[in-house]
Amino acid sequence: MRWIDDLINLLFPAECHLCGHSLGPHERFICLPCIETLPRTGYHRHHRNPMEEKFAGHFPFVDATGHFFYSKDSSLAQLIQDMKYRNFPSIGNKMGEIAGKELYTAGFLSDVDLIVPVPMHFWKQAKRGYNQTERIAQGISDSTGIPVVNALKMIHQRKTQTSLSRAQRLANAEGLFVSRGNIDLNGKTILLVDDICTTGATMGGAAKALADAFPGIRQKLFSLAVAF
Repeated sequence: MRWIDDLINLLFPAECHLCGHSLGPHERFICLPCIETLPRTGYHRHHRNPMEEKFAGHFPFVDATGHFFYSKDSSLAQLIQDMKYRNFPSIGNKMGEIAGKELYTAGFLSDVDLIVPVPMHFWKQAKRGYNQTERIAQGISDSTGIPVVNALKMIHQRKTQTSLSRAQRLANAEGLFVSRGNIDLNGKTILLVDDICTTGATMGGAAKALADAFPGIRQKLFSLAVAF
């Protein structure tokens, strides 16, 4: 019941994950002032942005964007660490809602039929308990009404990427993903969603798998954060 939630928040007020201030009744995980300070890229407003240039020529796609700049000392890094490693999966939903509203208002999602999250390997997801990228995708869906479809699966675990060059990482992502085969995406415009893009190997592998499985697909690429 809502009144129980309100009572709990009154007795044990939740705090913003960034500034530590108590959250208001309609705030979750991050306060409105901190949301405003998150470093947005604005890539969705510009063609030939760095995300598009990163993937150009590797597989067909329509648009590509990353919503927030990421660096290890940024405020966004703390949110992503909490989301992925400190058991706060709902931060993904919240961040997806924020990005989804802003992209929808700008018209970036106007022709998108379905949202497809980049999957995790089964064992890794079982260990963590959730796929944060699915949570981000669901947040976008909640703020736009666009359905989420789990159209891909990761068929084997990826080798460690730490010491690899970008070319080696791209090769490492080849064959990681396959279509689930239970849905036909041909003729659809989909938004492929990932949590953070560095070299682009993971998103590139997922996008190529979709392009190979569905030659008639139109892909838009979205990453919550970009670290170039």
